[in-house]
This record gives sequence, C-alpha cells and structure tokens, in this order.
Amino acid sequence: MIEQVALRRYDTTLDRAGLALGTGGLMGGLFAVPLILLGGSWSLLSLVVGFIVGAVISAMAIVAIGGPLWMVCHALGRRGPLAAAVVGAVAGFALFLGGQTYGFGLFDMPVSDARTLMFRILSAIATSIILAGFSAAIGLAMWRVAYRRVV
Repeated sequence: MIEQVALRRYDTTLDRAGLALGTGGLMGGLFAVPLILLGGSWSLLSLVVGFIVGAVISAMAIVAIGGPLWMVCHALGRRGPLAAAVVGAVAGFALFLGGQTYGFGLFDMPVSDARTLMFRILSAIATSIILAGFSAAIGLAMWRVAYRRVV
C-alpha cells in the first residue's frame, strides 16, 4: 500500500489550471464578503464591489506569489493535495504577515516602544496564521480543480 501511494502522480492541463485560478479568485471574493459584513457594511452594492475586488486581488496574489512557489513544487514532482495546502498556507502567511508588519520592517513604521512592537508582531503572527488557513483551503480547492491522478 505504501509503494502504491508513493507512485501516485498528478498531472494538469492549461485549461484546468485556468479554471483553478478562477476558482481561487472566486474563493478569495467569497472570503471577502463575510469580512465586509463584519465591518458593518450591509448594503448590496458594497458586498458586490467587495466580492469583485476580493476576487481580482486574490487572483493577482495567487499568480504573483503562489504561482512561482507552485511552479517549483510542480517541477519537483510535489503535486499532491498536501503540497497545494502547504504552498497556499505559506504564501498566505507570508503575504499577510508582511502586510501587517510594514513589509517585515522595510518601510517606515509608527514610532512605538519595544513592548508595543512585540504585541503588534505577535498579533500579526496570530492573524496571519488564521488567514493562512483560508489560503490553504484556497490552494487545496485549486489543486482539486487543476489536477487529476495519472494512472
């Protein structure tokens, strides 16, 4: 049984990869809608605009950040669902952590003491871990759309 699992191979086509990108973008838009609702905006227009903007930005982030990571995994033969979830989680974690820590400290940050900075970083890590879970779910759904087992 172990040998059989080790020999599993997955392959994709360009059209399925495009559908997977669309799936990832749509899931990103769907994740944006509850955040808009939690923000207190209940109008239909803001929900529709938030969905569209979330879908477009998610698709762009998937291509720019997740794409190169997945190309490396694909070339190394790591094409399974675990690899897709890990790539999604790592890309999402890095993206959200960098966004909350002023580009990992590369950009000017507000002046604060060491204790405040520590709590800001801990909060950014905790928030990024939660959002990395959503990113892993997107990566897994995209993998399911794009890949089929080669028999």
